[in-house]
Amino acid sequence: MLPVYGTIVGLTDAFCDKHLNAEYRELARKMTAALCRKRPSPLASGQPRTWACGIIYVIGRINFLSDPTESPHLPTAQLRAAFEIGESTLHAKARAIDNALNPELLDPRWTLQSTAENYSAKWLAEMTELLPHLRKMPRQIQKLHLKTR
Repeated sequence: MLPVYGTIVGLTDAFCDKHLNAEYRELARKMTAALCRKRPSPLASGQPRTWACGIIYVIGRINFLSDPTESPHLPTAQLRAAFEIGESTLHAKARAIDNALNPELLDPRWTLQSTAENYSAKWLAEMTELLPHLRKMPRQIQKLHLKTR
């Protein structure tokens, strides 16, 4: 898997250096390594550029990369265009990564350290012993919660 790792990391490094930052680059390397260690590794088949895009997408989804209020910010369409892949291909790779690694929103393994504080209590609300993410709640509830802080 070492040659596969090297090829995918070369693609994610170049993309992160051009469009994102060093933290994204390191998380992409870490996620690629984790996927290479899986037996069987999902990276053993398919095109490296589609896996590279999927890895960046999954890390970006966890870190709200498509949210215009975040920095860095990159819409999914621009990510797909940079790797020249279609939407269904991207989502298929993301699904395979999800199945292999089970990443979750705010997952400390895949969250940017520089923004981890921003994703904590201000976006969570306690409701009947559940902690739903406020960004998934209706806008009225988000506004109400943020006014009370």
